[in-house]
Amino acid sequence: MNFLFFGANNYDHTQMEILGIDIGGSGIKGAIVDCETGKLLTERHRIPTPKSRKPKAMAEVVNQIVEHFDYKGPVGCGFPTIVKNGVCTSKGNLHKSWVGVNIDELFTKTTGQPFTVLNDADAAGYASMNYGVGKGKKGFVVMITVGTGLGSGAFLDGKLIPNFELGQIPYKKYKKIEDWAASSAMEREGLSYEKWGKRFNKFLGYLELLVAPDLIIIGGGISKKWDAFSHLIDVETHVVKAELMNHAGIIGAAVSCLREHHHQEA
Repeated sequence: MNFLFFGANNYDHTQMEILGIDIGGSGIKGAIVDCETGKLLTERHRIPTPKSRKPKAMAEVVNQIVEHFDYKGPVGCGFPTIVKNGVCTSKGNLHKSWVGVNIDELFTKTTGQPFTVLNDADAAGYASMNYGVGKGKKGFVVMITVGTGLGSGAFLDGKLIPNFELGQIPYKKYKKIEDWAASSAMEREGLSYEKWGKRFNKFLGYLELLVAPDLIIIGGGISKKWDAFSHLIDVETHVVKAELMNHAGIIGAAVSCLREHHHQEA
């Protein structure tokens, strides 16, 4: 991806240039996105996710990202749990006190800017379906983002089916399969890509059995190591790497925010 860099301060956005923020279990990242092209207009700014993973501490980091770009205007934000009408309904890999919190309202109040929050895998999928490898793809497409957990974004003929949480399926002694097959399990247990790749392939096998997609797109940080594990994937469904890598969450959040903002104005 080609980048056009601006200074971090005094960023004057236009209607098509939106701040996208991607919240993960280990880092909170943001950049200004050109929603016409899907390109980042600034360098990505990353701050580690607070160890507590509690609402107030995380909202403060989100505010630091907004201030870093000296940004005023609507903000799109990908969030790593189920989000319904702006409200967190599952703790995911965060603190349990998130459940029931209106994330839109919390971040809007903390930053003074209007927020549109959606599930992070939905945001990454949104980017891939609009600008990446999923563009123009018909049928049932599932985007899997691999990181601290396993996020999944589902699209039917290019339209989002929100909160499709396949990483939450219970597996053996694990409360959810992402505890066994996400890249955080590889780090925690010191697994080689070979061993972890076999686990991930098993997860994809369950995904295929349960929802029978036409295409699976693999995104998140792990997609940078595609060559280390892709030879272990042997499901029947066509599986491809997301071209937008781990920028997809930022890009998709900004684009979905723009569309939501225009929808409200219409």
